[in-house]
Amino acid sequence: MERQETALKSERQETALKSERQEIALKTGAAENVVIGAAEQAWLDQGVDLLKREGMYLDLRRWDDWLSLFHEECEFWAPMWRSEDEMNDDPHMELSHLYYGNRKGLADRIIRIRGGRSPATSPMPRTSHLVGNVVALDTPAENRLRLHSSWTTQVFFPRQKLQHAYFGISEHLLERVDGQWRIMKKRVALQNDYIPSMLDVYCI
Repeated sequence: MERQETALKSERQETALKSERQEIALKTGAAENVVIGAAEQAWLDQGVDLLKREGMYLDLRRWDDWLSLFHEECEFWAPMWRSEDEMNDDPHMELSHLYYGNRKGLADRIIRIRGGRSPATSPMPRTSHLVGNVVALDTPAENRLRLHSSWTTQVFFPRQKLQHAYFGISEHLLERVDGQWRIMKKRVALQNDYIPSMLDVYCI
């Protein structure tokens, strides 16, 4: 009888502790059922910092710094909406707003932007990125993070003297390579997919 009471008490304490940790996790940026301890929170904070720097580098046109955030074998994908409720799920068979299968593709795009070989970027639009609601979709690990975020980008087109706000949600898969976090996959859901002029990597 005494053993049963002890076991029951231990089970209750464990349940209470788990509930408390889950509550802390939700407050500090984690999806439901993702438990965050001190180490996991530190890794999550590093991931949040990377997402913020990604936007900052684009706004400041620090193209090399922006490219350095991506792994050589990264995937950068902004699929189109198939219907009002579903997005395309195959970048090779269905239409995408943007798709790059590795960092070389992104680097080629930056070369065109820098060289003024793209009419859409001459003069270069001005941008301001805001990233928020960053949530861990899996329990953060020392070498792997999967993050959800919401974002808004204000874009001003000097030639037309027009401005537009793009907004959406993103999922990032980050992996630590040689001690540095790198973006392995970025999938962007553009929520307002009416595009008045053009869409480029710095818009999202």
